[in-house]
Amino acid sequence: MVCYDLRFPVWIRNRHGKHESDRFDYDLSIFVANWPSPRREPWRTLLRARAIENLCYVVGVNRVGIDGNDLSYSGDSAAVDFVGAPLVELGAQEQVITVALDAQALAAHRERFPAWMDADEFEIQV
Repeated sequence: MVCYDLRFPVWIRNRHGKHESDRFDYDLSIFVANWPSPRREPWRTLLRARAIENLCYVVGVNRVGIDGNDLSYSGDSAAVDFVGAPLVELGAQEQVITVALDAQALAAHRERFPAWMDADEFEIQV
């Protein structure tokens, strides 16, 4: 997904069927972003919120440096687990990092905390 999608949770809701044997739409969502430094706290907060509400891992990859319009980008790329806890948080320098995601831990959390069972059913009409 792109960075702006973070602000519209209904479009990225991780749906689950009506039965426990059904599967979630996804286990990981990835956001590629251009969030400037003044918006770094909403960026960080919304990554955690999307992980918590969708019972999934979230990775946010944000740019660093200064663009042609003299806007500064602080990076703040991160990987967040399903309870909103950061697995890795990066700063304003260019980096490449690898993080392991634990499918069993995610499944166990979804079983212990089946919030998906209380989610509203909805349909988006375009």
